[in-house]
Amino acid sequence: MKSETLGTGISEVEVTQISKHGIWLLLKDKEHFLSYENFPWFKDASVTAIHNVELLNEHHLYWPELDVDLAVESIGSPNRFPLIANSSTTL
Repeated sequence: MKSETLGTGISEVEVTQISKHGIWLLLKDKEHFLSYENFPWFKDASVTAIHNVELLNEHHLYWPELDVDLAVESIGSPNRFPLIANSSTTL
């Protein structure tokens, strides 16, 4: 008898919660909090755009609808990555 895997695999990255303070991200099997203070790109983003996250490799996350790239390392140590882009653009 041969066993088959049913269904699809669980994503290695998933947004599990969005609050007024930030977002919770489950990366592999560890949960991370991304505050809007440290990650302002998500504060005014749509729920759909926030949930559309890709793990490009074990060190790199990407939100295509927001054009946001994050090093996984920056989530655990935002103080080591002090440059925060201005979320509004002046023309």
